[in-house]
Amino acid sequence: MKVKNYLSLLLAALIVFAAVSCSSTVTSKGVTDTTATTTSTATVSGSNYSDSSDGGHAIEANGTTAVYSDITVTKTGDADGDNADFYGENAAVFATNKATLTITNATIDTNGKHANGVFSYGSGTTATISDSTITTYGNCSGGIMTTGGGTTIATDLIIHTYGNSSASIRSDRGGGTVSVNGGSYITEGTGSPAIYSTAEITVTDAYLESTASQGVVVEGKNSVTLENCTLVASNIKKNSKKSSWYQAVMIYQSMSGDASTGTSSFTMNGGSLVNANGDIFFVNNTACEISLYDAEIVNNDADGLFLRAAAAGWGKSGSNGGKINLYAAQQSIVGDIAVDSVSVLNFYLNDESSFVGSISNEGKTFVSLDSTSTWTLTADSYVTSLTCSASSINLNGYTLYVNGTAYTEGTSSTGSATSITK
Repeated sequence: MKVKNYLSLLLAALIVFAAVSCSSTVTSKGVTDTTATTTSTATVSGSNYSDSSDGGHAIEANGTTAVYSDITVTKTGDADGDNADFYGENAAVFATNKATLTITNATIDTNGKHANGVFSYGSGTTATISDSTITTYGNCSGGIMTTGGGTTIATDLIIHTYGNSSASIRSDRGGGTVSVNGGSYITEGTGSPAIYSTAEITVTDAYLESTASQGVVVEGKNSVTLENCTLVASNIKKNSKKSSWYQAVMIYQSMSGDASTGTSSFTMNGGSLVNANGDIFFVNNTACEISLYDAEIVNNDADGLFLRAAAAGWGKSGSNGGKINLYAAQQSIVGDIAVDSVSVLNFYLNDESSFVGSISNEGKTFVSLDSTSTWTLTADSYVTSLTCSASSINLNGYTLYVNGTAYTEGTSSTGSATSITK
């Protein structure tokens, strides 16, 4: 009987061991206070993870389903170049190969070069993180990072980055889809906007702040949508000698190969944007659509423009201006607009929108106002084409030139837009 009982217990133990080992698909390096292997469906809770190697990860989900809660993650060690920025090397938390990674109530700290906080790489990969804090100190170390077609879903995060080129919400080559709801996202470094997009990024009900860089940068055929967000931008340091202007929102194409060529997009629905230095919008070397709906936009730089469309150091000289469709609905716009000789602007004011400012135009500018919207000039202005009703424009003592001819206040006009296809 004793032999039979012993054999029965041994067999049961082997079955349990086999079940745990075969389903274990999460790898961890430098793990403390927990085992290094967990089942793909179990929740790992209350554990500490750390990694100090160059290029390593504290947590990696590779082609698996993994769930973590109430964890602490610490990452040191360095990496260089494309393997880190494009493919996730040296990230504290890394999801790849169609993994589904879920994290709640985590504290994630990194202090190394190219040490991103949470990295989602590859089509079919999804990293979901909520109610967590991410702090990064090194250069090229974003808070949440998405590349190669990955997906990141973030809710109520507190992200603070201190290094250069370290956006709180960051993407790079191959882009993907990023959805952020709630939370606070602050950056301190040069070239570290709150959001750097080579992806489709939507942020809702969040606080976004940059203390040295642009607030938002969109590169190439990609987008940023802000829904009821507060954006505070203090671009006071240049990350490149290719442009001499400062701005809150920069939309451009670098031609580095990190972002596809095509029409960029920036949308702001509600919320507020406060700029400390330079222009509100700068568009260079790309076609783009800017859509503004009932957002409060304040420029605290009296010399800054509302919009600058101009050539800079990116792209081919002679064709590297900004080409823009600007849509405003229930929107108040205060500030001047400048369009250089290689740029195009189609400016649509609808649904009781108002524009107080001037337009200097060396390229092609079309302005369209519906019957409920108004433009009050603050200086002599120049456009190529104009559509307006008789009551749309208040010259305010200045002259508006339409294709070289002075506009007569109190008259209607019909014009046409210029295609912005890149």
